[in-house]
Amino acid sequence: MEILLATFTTLFSLVNPFGAMPVFLTLTSDDSGTERLRIALRACLYMVAILSVAFLGGQYILNFFGISIQHLRIAGGILLMRSAFDLLTPGANRDRVGPAALEESKLKDDVSFTPLAMPMLSGPGSMAICIGLIRPSYPDKLLTLLGFALVALASFAVLASSLRLTRLLGRPGMAALARIMGFITLAIGVNFFATAIGALFPGLTK
Repeated sequence: MEILLATFTTLFSLVNPFGAMPVFLTLTSDDSGTERLRIALRACLYMVAILSVAFLGGQYILNFFGISIQHLRIAGGILLMRSAFDLLTPGANRDRVGPAALEESKLKDDVSFTPLAMPMLSGPGSMAICIGLIRPSYPDKLLTLLGFALVALASFAVLASSLRLTRLLGRPGMAALARIMGFITLAIGVNFFATAIGALFPGLTK
């Protein structure tokens, strides 16, 4: 149960479906409520598939490129801290999808895979964290995958309610929420970085 909760709390802040709401509403502005729900569901299912592939194939990916798990965690921690500062800094560019990509996406018949599932919901940071998750036993692997499913369920609930949430929170509320998610992401990034440094240089922690 601890692994399930840890996976959910870590990944939910990284996936940050609240940050995906503006793009989701823009891309589905001409769709009906039912179609919007279908797009949100497909995007979340794609997200689970992407994160699961990163998790299950993580060790093989590291071995292929000759990268140690601690080095990956350092890189992932830096990436997360950079993303967190973008969320915390007023006026910073928080868009994970550029204007050109957004305009191109409007011409697609299905936006659930790109740009919603990737890179909005399952970006480089969340995939790096999933690759770095080492679960030696099969029960632990199963709990981790269930954690992915919980994140997808929560993300679907957020996207499905995005129109109401945006109206309820308004611009100030969305900005405050972005800062909260940014602070949590920063703490996770620092933890990954510090843990990896401590493992590589044990003398520093004494």
